[in-house]
Amino acid sequence: MKSLTYTLFIIVAVAFATATISSCDTNTVYDSYNHTPISGWEKNDTLHFEIGPLRDSGHFTQSVGLRINQEFPFTSLSLVVEQRIFPGFRFRTDTLRCLFYGDDDNLRSRGVSYYQFNFPLRETDLRRGDSIHVTIRHAMKREILPGISDIGFMMKKGSY
Repeated sequence: MKSLTYTLFIIVAVAFATATISSCDTNTVYDSYNHTPISGWEKNDTLHFEIGPLRDSGHFTQSVGLRINQEFPFTSLSLVVEQRIFPGFRFRTDTLRCLFYGDDDNLRSRGVSYYQFNFPLRETDLRRGDSIHVTIRHAMKREILPGISDIGFMMKKGSY
C-alpha cells in the first residue's frame, strides 16, 4: 500500500514539474497583475509595479494587460503609465488608449464573464542592474470605473 502511494506521489510530482517547466517563457522578465475593486476603480487609485534589477542588458518590450467584465461602460480605456528607471533616474510617461472593439465592432477578446486584453506599450533598451518603478492610473473623465478586475504589467526581452 505504501509503495503504491509513493509511486502515485512520484508520478504526480513529475507531471507537475513537467507542466511547470514547459509553461515557462524564458524571455519573460516580469509579469504581474494588481487587483482593482470590480465595483469601481477610482481615478486616484494608482497601481504600483516594482521590477527588480535586471540580470542582462538588452532590448525589451512592455505591455499592459487588462481583465474586464460586462459592467465596464465604455468601448475603450485611457491609462497613464509612468516609469522611473533607476539608477539613472530616467522618467517616462505614456498614455495608452486601450480599444476593446475592432473596426468590425466585434470585441477583441473572448470570454464568458471576464475578458482578457493585452496592449503593447513600448520597446526600450535597458542596462544590466536597471530597476523600474511603474505606476498605472486611469485617465477617464469618470471618477470611478466599474467592471475592471485586474491591471497587469509585462516585460519581455526581445521585440514584438
